[in-house]
Amino acid sequence: MKKDTGASAVKRLEPDENIGLTAEQVRERIQGGLANTPVKPPSKSIGAIIASNVFTYFNFIFTVIAVLLVIAGSVRDLTFLPVIIVNTLIGIVQEIRSKRLLDKMTVLNSPTAKVIRDGQQQSIPSEKLVADDIVIFKAGDQIPADAVVVSGKASANEALLTGEADEIVKEKGAELMSGSFIVSGSCKARLTKVGAESYISQLTLQAKKVKKGEQSEMIRSLNKIVKIAGFIILPLGSLQFYHMYVTKSMDYTQSVRSTMASVIGMIPEGLFLLASVTLAISAMRLARQKVLVHNMKCIETLARTDVLCVDKTGTITENTMQVTGVECVGDISEEKVFSLLSDFASEQSADNITMAAMKQYFTSPTGAKIVSHTDFSSEFKYSSVTFEKKAYVLGAPEWVLRDEYEKYREKIEIDSRKGYRVLAFAEYDGKPDGKALKESSAPLALVLITNPVRKTAPQTFKFFADEGVNVKVISGDNPITVSEVAKQAGIENAEKYVDASTLTTDEAIYEAMKNYTVFGRVTPDQKRKFVKALQAQGRVVAMTGDGVNDILALKDADCSIAMASGSDAAVQAAQLVLLDSDFAHMTDVVMEGRQVVNNMERSGSLFLVKNIFSILLSVITLIFGVVYPLTPSQVTLISMFTIGIPAFLLSQVPDHYLIKGHFMRNVIVKALPGAVTDVVMVLAMVYFGKIFNVSTGEITTASTILMSVVGIMVLRQVSKPLSVYKWAVIVLCISGLTLSFRALGWVFGTTTLSTKTLLLCINFGIMADTFIRFISFLLKGGETMIFHLSHKNAKQSEKAVKT
Repeated sequence: MKKDTGASAVKRLEPDENIGLTAEQVRERIQGGLANTPVKPPSKSIGAIIASNVFTYFNFIFTVIAVLLVIAGSVRDLTFLPVIIVNTLIGIVQEIRSKRLLDKMTVLNSPTAKVIRDGQQQSIPSEKLVADDIVIFKAGDQIPADAVVVSGKASANEALLTGEADEIVKEKGAELMSGSFIVSGSCKARLTKVGAESYISQLTLQAKKVKKGEQSEMIRSLNKIVKIAGFIILPLGSLQFYHMYVTKSMDYTQSVRSTMASVIGMIPEGLFLLASVTLAISAMRLARQKVLVHNMKCIETLARTDVLCVDKTGTITENTMQVTGVECVGDISEEKVFSLLSDFASEQSADNITMAAMKQYFTSPTGAKIVSHTDFSSEFKYSSVTFEKKAYVLGAPEWVLRDEYEKYREKIEIDSRKGYRVLAFAEYDGKPDGKALKESSAPLALVLITNPVRKTAPQTFKFFADEGVNVKVISGDNPITVSEVAKQAGIENAEKYVDASTLTTDEAIYEAMKNYTVFGRVTPDQKRKFVKALQAQGRVVAMTGDGVNDILALKDADCSIAMASGSDAAVQAAQLVLLDSDFAHMTDVVMEGRQVVNNMERSGSLFLVKNIFSILLSVITLIFGVVYPLTPSQVTLISMFTIGIPAFLLSQVPDHYLIKGHFMRNVIVKALPGAVTDVVMVLAMVYFGKIFNVSTGEITTASTILMSVVGIMVLRQVSKPLSVYKWAVIVLCISGLTLSFRALGWVFGTTTLSTKTLLLCINFGIMADTFIRFISFLLKGGETMIFHLSHKNAKQSEKAVKT
């Protein structure tokens, strides 16, 4: 019978703290998979990334086209290849960059650990630890795996995981979370969960998991366009070749060239390239504004965001605290309280921003002899100092004052509503030991602490309010205090607050996200649930964060923003990083996103003119038995000066207007008039060219000219409102086309036109302007009618619901 060497077959032990595991027990755990082996990131290899970008459906189509053109001896028609190669390279570079960023993300930085084995203390690499090892932890150590304290006493800081910067006393039986730090004392602990089972490994795996699905509406729309084109290409291309080679008995070379021209015209090969280049340039511009972009697509997503989740500290307020005053409540002078608090603060360590503020404000210690002190306990909400004769405690009023709290509740809540964090300072009858206070406390004073609101906060939040973006403030602080700070920052509906500790079900969270703006006492796990609840309501969610505890919520949000002053893991997990931790830069990102989307709608419509035209013309030529009147090189010429160059130049024009409608619909509506006009004018040219016995070469050249003229008309239309820069772009493209026709005809397969062909061309060019205006008028009227009908139906549905 085969022996089970899995983890389930290994008997778990509780070894003596002074002896630890034996060498045999360690070996047994390594063989059973109970070693602290680092988790591997769930990402593709570089080879897989290259393969997935090279071996695509469209690259296959273009390779086939290239091979057929080479076989046909038409090498000059391969002018489309550089765009395809560059597009593929950009895709590879972007994906490898994202992979390296995720692989580099690290939450755990504990290279070695002191372990007791066979009664001997030794230092070993953390990945060599095994379950049930006895490990010695002292101040400064990071916990490499989940453990339970077996002896000693230490204070741990779990801010990396929970977001709370307070020290937690850990004694025998207490759990140590992997990823937390020992800040004082020392202890021995037995490892309970190692490797992939530890808390920090599970968090890391989820943080590095690549989000499925495309977040950017613009890229989703481009993908749809590509899929539709991909579905149409093969059948239409095959029928075109059959029609020309078999039905029309054309020679192989001409049949291949005409077929490839129709196929190339159907593929929006430059759209993704333009989107990538435009986003890359936007990322460079944002870098000058001290915004680092990890995922370029999030620039657009943030511009479409309608809910923004922010933290209080570091986002609305400065990442510091300051004492704003002391209110004496006992029979004691202000001078005496100031001296006591100065002595108190001098004994404490400035390991969190609250105590740092205390030490900065109370700076006149008397030098009184201090017997002992306890650091702040997040469990019991106080810190203490014991002098020779008396002991004093400082902390949350509810915990310090206990039975006396009701006497001061009204005053404390009034201060909280002013945005202050209130701490109670009291004389304690017993000897505080960091555990729950049991003896009576005599209140002496209330210490008022505040986070100063950022000077730019009101202006920033007004901008988002004006743009229709709802702001949700999510904080671990008292909801009353957070609400007041939110009011000072000018956040709409800041008076609508809730204590998140009362939201115990998913249903309660779902409803709360609809009805409240401020959420206090929020746990790290709730942040992720808040994001999912908003997304379930159809909202596009952006979230800010700065700690490891924010990573999963950041990963789930549609757009994630981290402050550079936060943890490295949060910075690496976020899509955007504010390098100077100034939230005011968010307006720059939104404006940049609008410029990208609005300009890509213009540019996308230019590309779609060619695609829609090619599909329609291919279908019509098949139905009526007409030869496709263009060559691949001529399609490239048209694309270069009426699509590629102007699309790129227009994508850099400032355009900060509010994004309206859906990307796909907007692009199609702008492209249809030009595409239909192209089809009608080219078919008219082919038809009348046959009547007047115009040669095939002249018909293809005239068709190319007509498409160029219509392309310039479309370019003029999408460039509105026109400016000097936009006129310069139009003139540049006209000049480029003129030069290409006159000097580079041998490259693009154009010929000199006879007088009758030239007259036909001028005639249809004049008609094109009227025709494109007529089609635009029809589309606008139809769109208005559809809008009114849908608006009327929506009102009727709303009325029916109310009834």
